[in-house]
Amino acid sequence: LSKEFSSASSTTTVGTVTSRVTRNGDAVMEKDLLNHEDLAGDRGMIDDIFDETYREKEGPKPSMRYVWRNIILMSLLHLGGIFGLTLIPSAKIQTLAWAILCFLVSALGITAGSHRLWSHRSYKATLPLRIFLTIANSMAFQNDIYEWVRDHRVHHKFSETDADPHNAMRGFFFSHIGWLLVRKHPDVIEKGQKLDLSDIKADKVVMFQRRYYKPSVVLLCFTLPTVVPWYFWDESIVISFFIPAILRYTIGLNATWLVNSAAHMFGNRPYDQHINPRENPLVSLGALGEGFHNYHHTFPYDYSTSEFGWRFNITTAFIDLMCLLGLASDRKKVSKEVILARKMRTGDGSHKSG
Repeated sequence: LSKEFSSASSTTTVGTVTSRVTRNGDAVMEKDLLNHEDLAGDRGMIDDIFDETYREKEGPKPSMRYVWRNIILMSLLHLGGIFGLTLIPSAKIQTLAWAILCFLVSALGITAGSHRLWSHRSYKATLPLRIFLTIANSMAFQNDIYEWVRDHRVHHKFSETDADPHNAMRGFFFSHIGWLLVRKHPDVIEKGQKLDLSDIKADKVVMFQRRYYKPSVVLLCFTLPTVVPWYFWDESIVISFFIPAILRYTIGLNATWLVNSAAHMFGNRPYDQHINPRENPLVSLGALGEGFHNYHHTFPYDYSTSEFGWRFNITTAFIDLMCLLGLASDRKKVSKEVILARKMRTGDGSHKSG
């Protein structure tokens, strides 16, 4: 494993390429070898790297048990979101701008926070940034950071198996929202309990959020987005509630879910054609850069989740800005040589045309 450290950009480039020399002396790139355990050790974790040893249990699958509370609440939420759409023509421009701002902040709480920082440890954040991302995460209301990280690491370690919380092999609906409407597969629970989450437990900001998660959600996901337009520019309370709170929350959820569903089904696979996740630019637009999913599952430790920097990737731009301001550091990035070698070895060849 070779590393290049750049103090100017506080970026770590990781990877190594092996080559085979033919009889005529030409070097032929054979394959890229990423020493996952060394790299994971550099991040202090290995539980987001796919486990090749896992085997699904033989015999009949466990029966599906519906969670009716979630079914009812999700149905009501989406009905409220549809009602919010009908109110847009009546809303003040400040209210719409506020709703967009709430969407961006809450999305960063997931993408830059629970995903790239806490789940994958792909960069380091100072205390002020961790506090901001935790506040933003509560505004997003997609389970507390601890639970989000646990489920996401299981998703990577056992992707597209019974132990994957939103296994895309069970269909679009299940991987999008259905997984939240039924009881988890026993393998998801079993594997989740065996993960090493000591790094998350050691983060006092994360554990503080977990302790006070419900009141933080009431305050940050629903109350604050509603009160600001109503109080500061005299927006109607109905519009203030159904657009910046309910509609924004509904869109935020579905943008995240599309990474689990659409980005596992639709798109090309230039990095690894042997895995299900795809490159989906449309999902990246809605999910602030999380749609480059074939890349992300191939190199889960890359802070950018993409080789293309800021392109369709607001989250990468945000993390880079935080580094510029001294609030973040030690971004993990895969070298261009390793990326090219992986494309040549396991990709579907689509990179040649794009």
